[in-house]
Amino acid sequence: MSVSKIYQTFLRKFPILSQAVQAGALMGAGDFIAQTVVEKRPMKDYSLQRTAQFTSIGFFIAGPTLTVWYGFLAKRFGSVGGGSVALKKMACDQLLFAPCFIVVFLTALGLVQRKPLDSIQKDITRDYKDILITNYKLWPPVQLVNFCFVPLQYQVLLVQFVALVWNTYLSWKTQSSH
Repeated sequence: MSVSKIYQTFLRKFPILSQAVQAGALMGAGDFIAQTVVEKRPMKDYSLQRTAQFTSIGFFIAGPTLTVWYGFLAKRFGSVGGGSVALKKMACDQLLFAPCFIVVFLTALGLVQRKPLDSIQKDITRDYKDILITNYKLWPPVQLVNFCFVPLQYQVLLVQFVALVWNTYLSWKTQSSH
């Protein structure tokens, strides 16, 4: 059996777990890239703990949440229908999901970093607007393509590959002012 067939079978049988593993791996990879390429940290200063924190957010929060969210959008608007369906899904995703999920992400990151709640609130106040604006520069066209052309079971995967860049940005942005 080919790797592709094994992946498709696993995705069909265990959709949330599959997406959780993908999201965790790609969020961890994004943090690794942020530390080693963007921040140019030498390996002796590399924080495995930070990468583990990002990986855990991807595995426990981002992957499962995105899987359920895309399933909801497919049920609400349909999984086919061309541009108008894709536009409705993208609008919902960017106007409802993204602003809320950024808060969830920043809160989860603060919690895994064991920050006090007042510090998490300060981080959200400091970073939220910039992250949301950057989100709107990247994600609307990606999501239009995703919702228009990509089958539902592969939508989280496509988003997670684009999110490798996004996760690198998030890691850098949330750590850059510390």
